[in-house]
Amino acid sequence: MNIVCIGGGPAGLYAGLLLKKRNPQDRVVVIERNRPFDTFGWGVVFSDATLENLKKADLPTAEQIIRQFNHWDDIDIHIGQTTIRSGGHGFIGIGRKKMLNILQQRCLDLGVELVFETVVEDDQALAVDYDADLVIASDGINSRIRTRYADTFRPDIDTRRCRFVWLGTQKTFDAFTFAFVNTEHGWFQAHAYQYEEGMSTFIVETRDETWRAAGIDSMSQEDGIAYCEKLFAPWLDGHKLLSNAKHLRGSAIWIQFPRVICGQWVHKQTLPNGKTVPVVLMGDAAHTAHFSIGSGTKLALEDAIELAGSFQTCSDIDAALTHYEALRSVEVLKIQNAARNSTEWFENVKRYSKLAPEQFAYSLLTRSQRISHENLRLRDSQWMHHFERWFSVQGTPASQPDTVTAMAADSDIAAIPPMWTPFSLRSVVLKNRIVVSPMAMYSCTDGVPGDFHFQHLLARALGGAGLVMVEMTCVSPQARITPYCPGLWNQTQMQAWQHIVQAVHTQSDAKIGIQLGHAGRKGSTKAAWDGIDMPLESGNWPLVSASPLPYLPDVSQTPTALDPSGMQQITDEFVQATKRAAQAGFDVLELHCAHGYLLSCFISPLTNQRSDAYGGVLENRLRFPLEVFAAMRAVWPEDRPLNVRISASDWVEGGITPDDAVLIARAFKAAGADLIDCSSGQVSPDQKPVYGRMYQTPFADEIRNQEGIATMAVGAITEADQVNSIIASGRADLCAIGRPHLANPAWTLSETAKIGYTQVNWPRQYSAGKRQIETLFERAQSMQNG
Repeated sequence: MNIVCIGGGPAGLYAGLLLKKRNPQDRVVVIERNRPFDTFGWGVVFSDATLENLKKADLPTAEQIIRQFNHWDDIDIHIGQTTIRSGGHGFIGIGRKKMLNILQQRCLDLGVELVFETVVEDDQALAVDYDADLVIASDGINSRIRTRYADTFRPDIDTRRCRFVWLGTQKTFDAFTFAFVNTEHGWFQAHAYQYEEGMSTFIVETRDETWRAAGIDSMSQEDGIAYCEKLFAPWLDGHKLLSNAKHLRGSAIWIQFPRVICGQWVHKQTLPNGKTVPVVLMGDAAHTAHFSIGSGTKLALEDAIELAGSFQTCSDIDAALTHYEALRSVEVLKIQNAARNSTEWFENVKRYSKLAPEQFAYSLLTRSQRISHENLRLRDSQWMHHFERWFSVQGTPASQPDTVTAMAADSDIAAIPPMWTPFSLRSVVLKNRIVVSPMAMYSCTDGVPGDFHFQHLLARALGGAGLVMVEMTCVSPQARITPYCPGLWNQTQMQAWQHIVQAVHTQSDAKIGIQLGHAGRKGSTKAAWDGIDMPLESGNWPLVSASPLPYLPDVSQTPTALDPSGMQQITDEFVQATKRAAQAGFDVLELHCAHGYLLSCFISPLTNQRSDAYGGVLENRLRFPLEVFAAMRAVWPEDRPLNVRISASDWVEGGITPDDAVLIARAFKAAGADLIDCSSGQVSPDQKPVYGRMYQTPFADEIRNQEGIATMAVGAITEADQVNSIIASGRADLCAIGRPHLANPAWTLSETAKIGYTQVNWPRQYSAGKRQIETLFERAQSMQNG
């Protein structure tokens, strides 16, 4: 083959040498606009795992990099007057110029042709000149080729909120260093690491509005750098910050990171000479990952490894490129998702600066979700042991951080997994952070819970959860989703619930809560297993909502828009149900304002098209739900918590957004809510959720840390390790686990044994099984460790 790589960065050079090594008979040409052995930037960083991949792909290149790199295991985090060090992270740093020089020389050794100082204006003409069979577009973040064939590649470019500048310094750091400085304009942070003897990379980052408020946008390059030197003087020890972009004027060295995602990576074109030649994207031309997880170079090199491997596996060019894109796009998406999490963390340092230094550091270390609680323990068990002891005493008021730190230093305090730390809401103390999520069972007759609910709820209370939530319980017969939903509109129902509550209280140490709601336009439907959201064949009851809009057009029943008298009647029904919930002895009450049910339909602009005082702006759309909440709070016992479940995103353009969710939470907090249960979606059948592990947790994180109210994270949380990560990082206070509890009522006890924590009391009737399951997990872990 004749292969042309346009762009001589890490992606193009490494692809060139690997393809040439695979088949020395191929002609491989790399076209670079810069001069030979010339480059920009300071140092690059990647993990030990990436270095292992390089060894497997081309050992001579890896060995040369090993002779040049600087290695470290530690991360230092400087916040306020506190420095926290965590070890075991395993990174290498190397000068970008040195690395490119190594790749360039290796290319020459293998017979790759390097063409410098050539700007490619027309890739098709170039392909004709070299009689190319394949064109690799590795021409960087501002790829001309990606732009030219945008209709095929479908690039999605998201310019992020922070400005950053890539500088160097002769100050050397013995750990990867994060330093945070709060100014009158906002937070600045530095990412610094040594990449060779006597030199370090020093990236300064801040939100765009902070950068402008500080006046850096109107400063000269020299004055902007001097401003940063003053900010970070405590860590520079008198050393200067250096720029190698003298050709740029003023503040042009400060840029906003563009996140690039392409819908397709391969474009087939017919050249003027009639030859069909594919163009494939690689490196930053195809995708970008924020520098805060150090993955730009990693992705570029691993792209090259996969492309060369695909040609080794497949028999022709088209098959190889299909194979390459299929495999790499999945792996890249995982990295980009992690990078997005990391990017958003640094964009919101102000939010996390309210955390104690220990928790701030934990949050930083786990920000991408690639490092979990147990993974962090493997990296630095001593640090984790200290952190868990510190976290164990968080019952101390937040106004006394020095006392908390001193208590955590006490060696007599046990290290407890975060999921097993108690949590208080008013007078109710939960023994741990696990909640059995309210899950519709569709198993009541006339709204009365029977034997099934007794067994179902008690089994999960015995299974170790701190709080068991009853499914949405309806305040009237017309408020039901299905004819089989539970209710609390009469004394018979109250007495049935009271029987269950008493059993939970006497047979377990769990608390039990109930969720009250009204189905609104999603009512009068079949049980889920008979056709979810499908109207009943007969026996339907009239529906009400904020506006006369059916849930499923041409399928669902059209509701009647509530008038003031109807709203008052429903408010009274919620009040009466609340009184019965208190009489039944429930510990916690939750108001359901999510998932497209009645109160949710008032909140969302997709379902509320009213023109009166209950429609229009968010403040008006919240009016009725807040009126219901206030009426419930007035009759619910003062010493018991009243929570609210919201849909933090409708996942539909024009619907509720996470920013709206913060305002919704703020309004309920002001009304006296104790916790916001952060779910999402199910408001519109047009929703397009972005699913993934813990995909709804960011909603709980933003509301908790921005509004200062307790939150519950829900959705795709399936392991104790995930719960520990969420709770320890302060992203939420409780985790609601749904489907895993359907499969295993004792999920909490089972997962606790799985992570090796044994200081948990089981129900005495089941205590004989405790040691057995702990032993089984110990053996499995031992076998895994070899």
